Amino acid sequence: MDILGLALIILLVLFGIGSIENRISRQDKRMARVEHKLDLVLDHLGLSEPEPWSAEIDALLREGKKIQAIKVYREATGAGLKEAKEAVDRLG
Repeated sequence: MDILGLALIILLVLFGIGSIENRISRQDKRMARVEHKLDLVLDHLGLSEPEPWSAEIDALLREGKKIQAIKVYREATGAGLKEAKEAVDRLG
């Protein structure tokens, strides 16, 4: 195999990986929209369900471990650092 063939194979693999990442990103955005709509419906109906991770965050905040609480929030929700900090601040 010559260098041109190898370069072509590498380009095809990279293109395939990019395509898969793009598809996953679209699915993540779609899921976020669905979750947001469901949250709006629950709010409208006056229903609330505590998140399974909220007890862990509450415990961490009681122990004064705010950074760990933010980390748990980010891992559970996929939120960015700023959003997670603001949410944990509201909980604490």
